[in-house]
This record gives sequence, structure tokens and C-alpha cells, in this order.
Amino acid sequence: MKKKQYKIGYTAGVFDLFHVGHLNILKKAKEQCEYLIVGVSTDELVMEYKKKSPVIPHHERMEIVEGIKYVDKVVPQTNRDKFSAWESLQFDVMFVGDDWKGNVLFNEVEKEFNLVGVEIIYFPYTQGVSSTIVKKKITL
Repeated sequence: MKKKQYKIGYTAGVFDLFHVGHLNILKKAKEQCEYLIVGVSTDELVMEYKKKSPVIPHHERMEIVEGIKYVDKVVPQTNRDKFSAWESLQFDVMFVGDDWKGNVLFNEVEKEFNLVGVEIIYFPYTQGVSSTIVKKKITL
């Protein structure tokens, strides 16, 4: 088996209405790290920053993500502080959708991670699919 570039990887998200875009991020992340930790945003956190509740409750979204073969560990994401996530999980790399590149939050995270040797890898956003698009299709 080919040695992977990173030992521990981390990604986080809501993972509501799980779709192929979610699967793509988890698969690409696992291709680059030996052990993949996934943070699943709590309902309270989603409400706080998106001002809407997920369709699928947090404990079920955690179970769904836990059932994906690319995922080694699932943790609740209770805040958006990526540095505190690193402090408790000690990952080498964080994987993020490229729709966040250049975002104020991630510009700051990149600076903090540079100081501790953690890389951020931005994956291309899967075009034409998102939980919002799935919701719109359902309500048509």
C-alpha cells in the first residue's frame, strides 16, 4: 500500500441531506491521509451562523458520516474555531471546499495553521449539487 502524504486529516461540515459532493470531499481527503477525522456541525451551530436548522438532526448526521468507509472518526463541531479543533485533534492537514478560499475566516486560519505546520488543502466544489439544491428539488 502506498504511503499517504499526511498522517491525520480533518474536515468539517454540516453534511445535511448527504449527497455526492459530501462523498467527494471525504473520498479525496482519505486518499491523502491515513486517518480522517470529520467534524459534523451541531444543530445549534448551524442555526447560529446559517440562521436555519438542518433537515436531518445532528445525531443522525453524525451516524451517516460515521458509516462512510473513508471516515475513521466523527466528532461534533460545536464552534467554527478551526485552531481549537486542531488543539484537541492534532491533525496535520485540513481539507476544505474551495468555495471557502479567500474567506476572511480561512485567511485567518491559514495564518494560525502556518505557525504550527498544518496545511490547508482546498478541494474543487462539486458543481451542480448542494444541500440547498437538493432542498429546492424536493420542494418543486
